[in-house]
Amino acid sequence: MIHFQSERLEAYAFQRAKEGKTYCGDSFYMTANNDYFLCVLADGLGSGEYAYESSRAVTSVVKSNPEEDVQTLMNFSNKVLLSKRGAATAIFKVDFREKTFEYSCVGNIRFYLYTPSGKMVYPMPVSGYLSGRPQKFRTQTFPYEPQSNFLIHSDGFVKEGSKPFTDNRQTVSAIANRLKVNQINKNDDVTFIVGSLLK
Repeated sequence: MIHFQSERLEAYAFQRAKEGKTYCGDSFYMTANNDYFLCVLADGLGSGEYAYESSRAVTSVVKSNPEEDVQTLMNFSNKVLLSKRGAATAIFKVDFREKTFEYSCVGNIRFYLYTPSGKMVYPMPVSGYLSGRPQKFRTQTFPYEPQSNFLIHSDGFVKEGSKPFTDNRQTVSAIANRLKVNQINKNDDVTFIVGSLLK
C-alpha cells in the first residue's frame, strides 16, 4: 500500500497484478501542491507486459504535464496510445482554492466521491478505451465539501457498500485496509486509490 499525504489531502493506493503475471496492466500517478491534486488511473487492455506498456504511457504523459487541464491531459493520453494496445483511463484534478474538481473517464474505471453531508457524486463514464483514434471526452466539473472521501478503482476491484465512506469516525487508513482485505479476486489486475480531501 502506498501512502500519499499533503497539507490538503491524504490518500492510499493499492495495486496487485493478475495471478501468474509479472506485470500489472494498471498504472496510476498522483501529485499535489497548494493549488491542486492530480490523479490518473489507466487500465491497459488485457493483462501482462503490453497492458502495462499502454497504461504506463498514459501515466507518463500526465506526469510530464501536471499544469494542464483534464481535457488536455485526456487528449495527450489518447495520442500516446497510437500503435499501442489501448487503455481505459480516468483523470481527475482537484482545485483546492475553488473547492471543485474536474473529472473525465473513458472505459471501465469507476469514481465515487462521498461528502460529509451524505451526498454521493458518481460521474458517468464513457464506454470504450483510449487508442489514439480521434475521440470526444466528457469532462465534468463538480463542487466538493472539505472532508469528502473519494474512491477510484479499476475493474478488477471487489467493492463493498458505501458505509465505510460515510462513517465520519473511519479514518482513510482504516478504509484503505478494509478495502485491501476485500480484494480476493486474483483473476484480474486490481488498483484502487482511496482518499480524503481535507480542506
